[in-house]
Amino acid sequence: MRTNRIVLKELIVMAFFMIFFSASMTAIAFDLTPKEELGKYLFFDNISSPDWVSCATCHSPDVGWTGPNPGINKKGAVYRGAIPTRFGNRKPPSAAYATLSPIFHFDEDQGLFVGGNFWDGRATGERLGNPAADQALGPFLNPVEQNNSSKHAVCIQVAASKYAGLFEDVWGPGSLDCSPTGVEAMYDQIGLSIAAYENSSEVNQFSSKYDAFLAGTAQLSDEEASGLALFEGEAMCSLCHPTGVASAFTDFAYDNLGVPRNPDNPFYDMDEELLDDGSPINPAGRDWIDPGLGGFLETTLEWQDDAAENMGKQKVPTLRNVGKRYGNGYPKAYTHNGYFKSLKSIVHFYNTRDVKDTCPDPFTTEKNALKMDCWPVPEVAENVNTDELGDLGLTDEEEDAVVAFMNTLSDGFKVKKKGKGHH
Repeated sequence: MRTNRIVLKELIVMAFFMIFFSASMTAIAFDLTPKEELGKYLFFDNISSPDWVSCATCHSPDVGWTGPNPGINKKGAVYRGAIPTRFGNRKPPSAAYATLSPIFHFDEDQGLFVGGNFWDGRATGERLGNPAADQALGPFLNPVEQNNSSKHAVCIQVAASKYAGLFEDVWGPGSLDCSPTGVEAMYDQIGLSIAAYENSSEVNQFSSKYDAFLAGTAQLSDEEASGLALFEGEAMCSLCHPTGVASAFTDFAYDNLGVPRNPDNPFYDMDEELLDDGSPINPAGRDWIDPGLGGFLETTLEWQDDAAENMGKQKVPTLRNVGKRYGNGYPKAYTHNGYFKSLKSIVHFYNTRDVKDTCPDPFTTEKNALKMDCWPVPEVAENVNTDELGDLGLTDEEEDAVVAFMNTLSDGFKVKKKGKGHH
């Protein structure tokens, strides 16, 4: 009964945020093309089974196109699927600026993998020409996400929608074909439409205070300017999160930061939750380790020999909108498993990971680690980046300055108009 009450409470909270951010987005007018408009309809539509989960359920515009539920963010950070007792294994990344990621490939010059989408890069973009389009199609058929039984089931819902006419306007008469011969093309067009919306000026706005600063229409505060200098210098953030005009603040590569396990990750309990075929979602239970990029590479013929040296690496996320939230007390979750609950704590981790003592329990929460002045062991001990983080030597004030700068990366900044002077 307690579990049912928790689920009901979370569903009510999610419904509130869906109504809230849908209203806020309609208050701002963006000039969308018909394909982008179609993608927006698809993004916000509850195309799931049962039908209460949309892309926007886990990727809310009001909090930087990631998870909006404060209760979930405070704990496991992984969002419920359409069947609310089912959970995946990672927190939702931002859907903004995802379209700028190149097709997944090995960069010979840098000697590392670049591009793709999802935390592990498995949405390579090779099929549809854009990782964001490949990624958009994954959750629809994932039993721990939107749980549709087939591409045909997705097609039927779109064909019955209020925007079915727009779909055929965009893709041509007869394109909404749910027959065995037509459903494959139609399903791909759904992914391409969502990617078009995610590539629109409504999602990739480049409208932060930092952008206004580069354009000469806003000034950074002393603390923010100090944070930018540290970001590009002593803190070494810009090595993976490049700055500059129209930068996505990611190099689209992969890294193992030495992030600890998140003890509250609900995926650890999925050994007792069964799929329709009777198999457990997570047979390993609390022994499960997230292999990240290495796990994906193991499944490929082309790159399986590179898997071991990429175990534990996760996609470098965009830092745009990283501080965007409903208010100062609103919690967000950071890193692939949502271990960190504030920008301050993750910057502190980057600064002190290799300096502090090791917590005795590998399943120590962020809150308790900060109290005990220790950090747990990395979830994956191999391939940890020790060159660019771990012992940065920053002061507490310098950590705060880096956070202040990152908070200038939230889209929606309004330049203050100067009043007319008296002559």
